[in-house]
This record gives sequence, C-alpha cells and structure tokens, in this order.
Amino acid sequence: MSDTLYAIGDVHGQLAQLETALMLIEKDGGAEAKTVFVGDLVDRGQDSRRVIELIMDGLAAGRNWTVLKGNHDRMFDWFMQTPLRQDPHLQIGHSWLHPRLGGDKTLASYGIDASEGRRLYEVQREAFDAIPPAQIAFLRALPLTFQHANWFFVHAGIRPNIPLSEQLEDDLLWIREPFLSYQDRHPFMVVHGHTALDAPAHFGNRINLDGGAGYGRPLVPVALNKETMRPLC
Repeated sequence: MSDTLYAIGDVHGQLAQLETALMLIEKDGGAEAKTVFVGDLVDRGQDSRRVIELIMDGLAAGRNWTVLKGNHDRMFDWFMQTPLRQDPHLQIGHSWLHPRLGGDKTLASYGIDASEGRRLYEVQREAFDAIPPAQIAFLRALPLTFQHANWFFVHAGIRPNIPLSEQLEDDLLWIREPFLSYQDRHPFMVVHGHTALDAPAHFGNRINLDGGAGYGRPLVPVALNKETMRPLC
C-alpha cells in the first residue's frame, strides 16, 4: 500500500476546478488514491450544489475520500436550522448571505434569490423548499478532524499546545492566530486550509492548502508523503 496521501484545499463551489483536481489525483495515484478534503466545499463559486452532489456520489460509490467540515459548510448548515443560527464569528451586520462570504452564491446554485434587501427568513423559507435535506444532513455530519500516521487534517488549524481532546470546534473551523504565527513543531504535521494564499505552501510545522480557489485562483491538489508536499499540476 502506498504511503502517499492526497489532499484538496477549500473548494468553494468551484466544480470544474474540483473535477480537474480529482483527475490529477487519479492520474498520479490511481482510482483508489486516499484523498482528504479539508472543508469549505461551498460558497463564493457558482456550483456549490453540484460540488456537494459530486462528493456525495463519490462517497456512495466507495471512493477512498475523507471529507472534513469547514466554517462555510457549517454556516450553510446553521442557516438551514430553525431558528436560524448566526455564526458569532461574523462581523456585526453581516450574515452568511453577504457577498463577501458567498452564501448568496450557494443559494443561487439551488435557484434561490438571496440578493441584498431580501429578508433572511423569507430566503430561508425558500431554501427549506428547494434544498434536499440529505445534503444538509451530509454537511452537518462531516467530521472536524482526521489523523493518519503523522498527518493531522483540520479546516482552519489548532490552538497550539492544547491537547486535541480539548480543542474547541470554533477554533478548528475559524482559528488564525496564534496558530498561523506559531513556529515550533506540533506533535504532528498539521494540514489545513481556511486562510487563502496564492498557492498551497509548506511552513515546516504545517501545510496550508487554501490556494484561493474561492477568489478565482487555481484549486491545486497535493500529494503528501512523510512530511513532504508535492503540488499536482
């Protein structure tokens, strides 16, 4: 069995780029390649619904994929709850539908108008009718972390020097500092997304896979072996 794992950063509704990334992984590692998604399947791009469908179909077909939850996936789930849940990490006056966050694009992929000026609860009622409950249940059930050998996968990062059993969900989904500036080694190599760069990058004690697909940059999958990262292009 190969020691190589493959990983995909924040997809953000970019279906064509996801299809290309999966093709590159299969070309490099075969159809059975172990692949980890670090979350943020939805928002900002045009095809969040079809991204979810592709991943759900792949898992149902037995693809060797592990899919983690991102903060945008949780915001979508929370919007679909009664009463509607607002994430406390959002800026005052912002909702998941704000164009900066991209929930409006996710709902548009289901044929729902979430343009500025519409009331949240009106949009939510339309969403209840249009969005398959199985897709929300899928997002809700996604795990927050995955560990394999010396690799630890998470969406945003971890709070340094805190045992994994004591990490908070909000940190795993939202943290930036003090995680990003921490330079000492963790007990494992952390592989994450959440903080957009120009391309995936290795920082010695962590690997950031978010190359900015949500902002129009390429979705670059990577091959991971021991503590090395190899981008697939």
